[in-house]
Amino acid sequence: MAPRRFSRYSYSVGSIDNVGDFVLSDALPFGFVELADTIVHAVESGDTLFSLAHVYFQPLPRPSGLYWIIADFQPTPIEDPTLMLKEGSLIYIPSVRTVTEQIFNANRAR
Repeated sequence: MAPRRFSRYSYSVGSIDNVGDFVLSDALPFGFVELADTIVHAVESGDTLFSLAHVYFQPLPRPSGLYWIIADFQPTPIEDPTLMLKEGSLIYIPSVRTVTEQIFNANRAR
């Protein structure tokens, strides 16, 4: 079964391991790129990657589920999305255009 549209597994490769289990490779992260329409968000009390994704990716399906895009897009990627964000720190958020045209570009698929 193919991953859902806007799935973090869109750029993983499935294979059968030596004991017969289906496994996915690590997804190829997009990474940080300075773009004119990148949003710089100053973290406020209560902000999470999930809440930021919900706010900034609202036009997309299941926007909160796209938290991993924000985590991967940082100059130093956020490895654990459940950790509290430090109030006052800057989070770089790709625009919806970047998400749809570049991050989920068919040419990125392996």
